[in-house]
Amino acid sequence: MNFYKYPAPELWPEICKRPLQEFQKIIPAVNSIIVAVQKKGDAALKTFSKKFDGVQLESLIVTENEVKEATALVSASLKTALRQAKKNIEAFHRAQKEAARKIATAPGIVCWRESRAIEKVGLYIPGGSAPLFSTVLMLGVPARLAGCKEIVLCTPCNKEGKVHPVILYAAALCGITKIIKVGGAQAIAAMAYGTETVPAVYKIFGPGNQYVTAAKQLVQNQVAIDMPAGPSEVLVIADETANPDFVAADLLAQAEHGPDSQVLLIATSASLIKKTEQAIAGQLETLPRKEITAKALAHSRMVLVKNWQQAIALSNYYAPEHLILSGKVPASLLKNISAAGSVFIGHYSPESAGDYASGTNHTLPTNGYATAYSGVSLDSFCKKITFQQLSRRGLENIADTVIAMAEAEGLQAHSNAVKVRITN
Repeated sequence: MNFYKYPAPELWPEICKRPLQEFQKIIPAVNSIIVAVQKKGDAALKTFSKKFDGVQLESLIVTENEVKEATALVSASLKTALRQAKKNIEAFHRAQKEAARKIATAPGIVCWRESRAIEKVGLYIPGGSAPLFSTVLMLGVPARLAGCKEIVLCTPCNKEGKVHPVILYAAALCGITKIIKVGGAQAIAAMAYGTETVPAVYKIFGPGNQYVTAAKQLVQNQVAIDMPAGPSEVLVIADETANPDFVAADLLAQAEHGPDSQVLLIATSASLIKKTEQAIAGQLETLPRKEITAKALAHSRMVLVKNWQQAIALSNYYAPEHLILSGKVPASLLKNISAAGSVFIGHYSPESAGDYASGTNHTLPTNGYATAYSGVSLDSFCKKITFQQLSRRGLENIADTVIAMAEAEGLQAHSNAVKVRITN
């Protein structure tokens, strides 16, 4: 990990530089996949499954029997864990429902806004070296709570044509029955444009590799997506009260996602940085994904700053997906955090808690997009529709205003739509 001591703001761009994502190099390949799926539908999906996943699929759909068989393979302890996680995720997201509030903006004018579920949504669940069954809960639970009528889940299968059993169990917990054995950019294309088997949806959610990410960006002229994305990342701010073993574990937890993941430590204590480096070296040797984690650490950074104020300012500049505050952070400073996907406060709030079971959603903006985007929530699966109702008196109260503005813009028909009502 690279080390910076009391860096001037001029060095912040260098410190906050993320691993280069060379999307332009893969765009032609991804675009050709999308075009093939548009033209050939299911046939293209089966061709790509054979090419990329090494499996010849007769059917793309997961059957009820496959779900039952998968459920039997999941241990009782893991089932219990998923049910508890689902309960917490449901509690947090259910609380996000908002009742419509009618506002009288003027006498005789009432305006309000109501939520409507996005009727058709697609969920992409990675299923490679680390099948993210937790993401099924993070997306499936709010989709159900929002009232989405059709939920399509796409996830890759293995060479035997089987989807990871815990992914299927999690889907069943969420009441998701339309499960497609397709991964990669081709899955995104299928959900965006539809095939004989895969229904076209209105919005696509879920993380994935750079091919999935590129595909989501390319289909945005056809379908909405949850947010732009990049590799996973965490930034830890720690002071002298932090436990270096805890800090090291948090950094390694994020680094093990992939070689392009990034972890940053901003500390107010030089001693804490040194002890954390030592703890990382020791813990790294015990990890099954040691080689992947080590590659991520190679482009990660440790920064020594003078105080919490400087640390938060640098964090806001970086806009991390996950922000961990490991120390005695002054409560008054929390309001200064302006760019982060999700914040974890205190020594006993590891990012892993949010990834799985605290209740918050782990589908978060990465690659600096936390400056403008929020993580997935109940609202992500809804549209907001505004309503207004005017009485004759209400219209008369704003008639002169509307007429003057419409005519100033040269839109006489707009003006007439008011005049015809108040003159009759």
